[in-house]
This record gives sequence, structure tokens and C-alpha cells, in this order.
Amino acid sequence: MQRHAVLITVLFALVVSLISISIVFWEFYKLNKEQYINHIFAKHAIVTQIFKQHQPQHQNTSTVMLEANLAVYKFTIVDKLKIQEIYKNGKLLKQKGSKSVDNQLMMTPKGFYTKQVVTNLHISMYEYKKRIYFYIHTPNGSALIQDDESIPYKYFSVLYTYATVLLILSISFVLILKKLQPLIRLRRKIAVYGNGNMNISFKMNGEDEIASIANELEATKIKINDLLESRTLFLRNIMHELKTPITKGTIATQMLKTDKQRDRFGSIFGRLESLVNEFALIEEVTSLSDKTDFKEYRIVDIIDGAIDMAMLDDGKVEVMVDSNIKINANYRLYTTAIKNMIDNGIKYSPDAKVSIKMINDELSFESKGECLKYPLEFYIEPFTKENPSKNSFGLGLYLVDSILKVHKKVLAHEYDNGINRFIFA
Repeated sequence: MQRHAVLITVLFALVVSLISISIVFWEFYKLNKEQYINHIFAKHAIVTQIFKQHQPQHQNTSTVMLEANLAVYKFTIVDKLKIQEIYKNGKLLKQKGSKSVDNQLMMTPKGFYTKQVVTNLHISMYEYKKRIYFYIHTPNGSALIQDDESIPYKYFSVLYTYATVLLILSISFVLILKKLQPLIRLRRKIAVYGNGNMNISFKMNGEDEIASIANELEATKIKINDLLESRTLFLRNIMHELKTPITKGTIATQMLKTDKQRDRFGSIFGRLESLVNEFALIEEVTSLSDKTDFKEYRIVDIIDGAIDMAMLDDGKVEVMVDSNIKINANYRLYTTAIKNMIDNGIKYSPDAKVSIKMINDELSFESKGECLKYPLEFYIEPFTKENPSKNSFGLGLYLVDSILKVHKKVLAHEYDNGINRFIFA
């Protein structure tokens, strides 16, 4: 998930934007529709006023006059036969109840007086077959009136605006993804370069930030490759040049007169040759870029090769590993790592014995001895050793650690009841 954090962030922003905009447009749609309905419903005041004038108490009106007055405002009286159909199938948009107060002139034997008449009104607005209707009901009568001028609310304008905004967001998201594609390709190239392909090219056309970063990486890669090539050439040349005098010195040692001098100089040149060989192996491990020679081997075969390389007597190494367990490794390097662990265990163990076991799918080297005085990190540094008197250059565990890193493993250490346990984890 962390590998796609930028993409997930952009996608999250898009989703949040879509949800927010959808909510805003939904609320706007409801508010706009409500305002539109209220605007039409405000016409009920005109309809009610005209209808009141047609009530029985107003003797000077007639149906013809009512229809004429309604027609002025684009209203039409609906046939009573359709009232039940519209009332049952129509959509109720809004309704309101009110009271109407009229002053009526009354006559008695004593004279004239004014009487207030209160009438209960109930007004409902319906939508039916794309038409607007007002239904007015009073105790004295009722009527259904069609509004010929008004039309039901249309949501197309809001939907069009909403679709336009969604389209703009979608196009923006696609453009962002298109801009991120070079970054994704660049990440993959960096991973390939990290895995050892030194010939990968980061060069990219363009003048944006990603292209600038890619071109800077290309320039940096060229410098790193030049440094690595110079380093490799230097080490190989210097080791080649050292081997020649060491070989000559070894031959010349045999010409010395006394055995003591031959042994002393032979030991010196032997140590120098071992040091050069270890340097050569370290250079190979640190500059290893080609993983094609990693193959599947049985661990017991690699251990047998390490024992043969160490040229040990029988009984020095006890192997308790299932013969069916396999590992994908560089045979020569992994054999060297196991050989160094065997040499290390024998050198520092009082009984000069090492046991090799598989514990939880991890290769373990066990030997008797005192616990390490310092953390393991101290011993895996080059030219570091606890006892300077030992015949060692302090490169054994450093070389093991370097080989394990190439194989995506680490070196660990445990101490339990007088047993030192080194683990390939």
C-alpha cells in the first residue's frame, strides 16, 4: 500500500470531491425545487380570491364570470369528473389551510348591520401529467383549477451542471494519472537499478519536475557507474600486482638456509596471500550485480562443499540438516560463508567442534564457548577482532554478513547455556 501512496491519495481526494459535490448538488436541487414550488404556490392567493367571489354569499357572480376571471390569469376550471382521478393519481406538491374573513351587510327590522363571516379554506397543489392544479375546498364548495401557465419543476439544468462538474473532475483525474505514469516508470527503473542492472537509463524527455528528476538521476547513475568501474579496476589491478611479488616471495622463501627463516617468511607470505584472496572475495560480493548464477541447491550439498573447502578432519563438524531442504543461492559465495562460520566456531570453541542445524527454517551454527563480549555489530565490521593474537584478519564475519546481504538474509547471534549460536536468518 505504501508503494502507491501518491496514487491512493489522489484517488482519495477524487472520491471525497465527488461525494462532497454530490451532497452539495443534492441539497441545491432540493432547495431549488422547493423555491420553485413555493413560487408557483404563491398563485393560490389569486385563485382563492377569485374563487371566494363565486361563493353563494356573493349573489352577483356566476360560473361564466368565474371562468372569465380565472382566464385572465391563465387558469381553467377542471371538470368535476377528473377531480377524483387527479386527487388519487396526482402528486401532492404542497398544501395549506387558512381562514377567510368576510364582512357581510345584514338587515333586520331595526336596521342594517355588518356581520363577519369566517370561512375555512384548504388549498392543495398537485402535479399530474405535467400540469399544475390547485384544489380549493371550503364548507360551501370545492373546485379544481388548472394552471395553464406554470409547468412542473425540471431538474435538467441542475443535472447538466452536475454532470459537467463530474466530467471536469474525471478529466482532471485522468490528467493527473497521466502525469504520474512517468513517476511510476521511474520508480520501476530505480528498483531495477537497485537490483543490479547498471545499464538502465533514467533519461526522460520533457521539462517538468519528473523529467528533471529523471535526468538528474541519469547523470548521477553515470557518475556512480564510473566510480564503481574505477574502483573495480583499481582493486583488481592492485590485487594482481600484489600476487606477483607474493608468489615470488614464496618461491624465494624456499631458498633460505634455515627452517626457522623459511617457516617465518612462509607464514608472512601465506597470510598476505590469504588477505589478498579475502579482498578479492569481498570485492566480488560488494560489486555483485548479476543474479543469474543464483540457482537452487540442497543445503547439505553446500555444507559438504564448505567442509571440503575448510579441509577439516572427520568429527569436527556435526551436520543435522534434512537433505530435502533447498535454497536459491550463489554456490561459491554461500559455501564460503558457511566455511567461514565453521572456521570461526572451531577457532573459538574449546572442543574445536561445530554443530550445524536447521531451526525454524534457519541455518544455525552452534559451538561451545564464552558469550561474545560485544554486540554482533562490532564483529561484522572489517578488520575487527576481539583477540588480536588469533591468526585472523578480522574479515571472516564481515565477509559472511556481506554474502548474506546479497542473499537477502542477515546474521544473528544467540547465547544459551554455554553455547554460541550464529544464525542465517
